[in-house]
Amino acid sequence: MAMNVLLVDDSAVMRKVLTRALRQAGLDIGDIVEAGDGVEALNMLESGGNVDLVLSDWNMPNMNGVDFVAQARSKGYEMPIIMVTTESGDDRIAQATQAGANGFIHKPFTPDRLAEALGQFAAV
Repeated sequence: MAMNVLLVDDSAVMRKVLTRALRQAGLDIGDIVEAGDGVEALNMLESGGNVDLVLSDWNMPNMNGVDFVAQARSKGYEMPIIMVTTESGDDRIAQATQAGANGFIHKPFTPDRLAEALGQFAAV
């Protein structure tokens, strides 16, 4: 069954890179929707969008990725949320995990690395 993905990143270029990488990774991906920050992403979730997986940047205006994860979890959203970020310190990983993130993909990444990281969440 195809997985619907929400991409949350303030960079339109990075959203395109992620979309292309998801398609090239060989994962069973259905619809891909995009949000430019955490506020927009929460609004999309609250409007009833069917999202099975979220890939979120950390550093964004209006609401950063960790705050988005924490708010999504506080509202009862249980889908996997993976941080796709340049942030890599153990303290940052712990902070995001504590907020409710399910995993990390460090930028830059390849389609193969994306497929490997998402394999436990997505049907291949």
